[in-house]
Amino acid sequence: MKRRKVEDIKAYIESGILELYVLGDVSPEEKLQVETMASKHPSIKAELDEIELSMEMYAEHNAVEPAENLKSRVLNSILTNFSDDYNFDTKAAPAIDNVVAFTAPKTNNFYKYAFAACLALLIASGIALMNLYNKLQESTTQLAALQVDKQHFANRVNLVEGELSVLRDPSFKFLKLNPTVHAPATAAVTIAWSPVKKKVMIDMANVKMPANDKDHQYQLWAIVAGKPVDLGVFDANPDSTDMKEMKTIAAVKTDAFAVTLEPRGGSVNPTMDQMMVLGKF
Repeated sequence: MKRRKVEDIKAYIESGILELYVLGDVSPEEKLQVETMASKHPSIKAELDEIELSMEMYAEHNAVEPAENLKSRVLNSILTNFSDDYNFDTKAAPAIDNVVAFTAPKTNNFYKYAFAACLALLIASGIALMNLYNKLQESTTQLAALQVDKQHFANRVNLVEGELSVLRDPSFKFLKLNPTVHAPATAAVTIAWSPVKKKVMIDMANVKMPANDKDHQYQLWAIVAGKPVDLGVFDANPDSTDMKEMKTIAAVKTDAFAVTLEPRGGSVNPTMDQMMVLGKF
């Protein structure tokens, strides 16, 4: 009979009810049963204490402490909620004659550390999501930059094709304008003129002129029947490699082309003492 009783106690211990009791995952009836059995059988009480100690050690070993300021805010919130609970009236549980008094399990830190671990995991997940969002924003920015570069490249290709069409068009005549006494000896401007298409182009890559300031610009003129005809203004930009199209010219014959330095925006008539380069066909 005694052996049968020992086997029953062993089976009760191995059933897993004690672990569920420590985790708080039992019904009120099962909780009462565990406490009654522990008060009657020292071996069950010892096993219960050992389970509590093991779980506490596991929680302490695997716990991740949250940031100090966040942990303080959460714990203060919990204490506030606990203090609110005391505002409600509580009724004493009716006495049950057959309840065996049982010493409450000693307080352990399992739930505190489990909560801290969950909170740390939540914070880490938030940081990971923020990093992912930032990388997505960077990718979007890079994609937009690639689109701009693609458009710039397409515009450049169109421009090069336009320049090649000028070079291949036999109606265009090329003329190099040479320096006057008012310009450095290295000054030069190359133009392309098509009497048929009434177009005048400046090869900006071959403009060799002193840099103009913000208050002045160079102005291109065509000398037709001894009179100057305004063809527009341009800046001496060393970074420019384009073919700049100037104003159209209706004349099929010109005496010469010249460039003067004028106030920004150009002048109605050329400033003769600021004539920089001149060329004749």
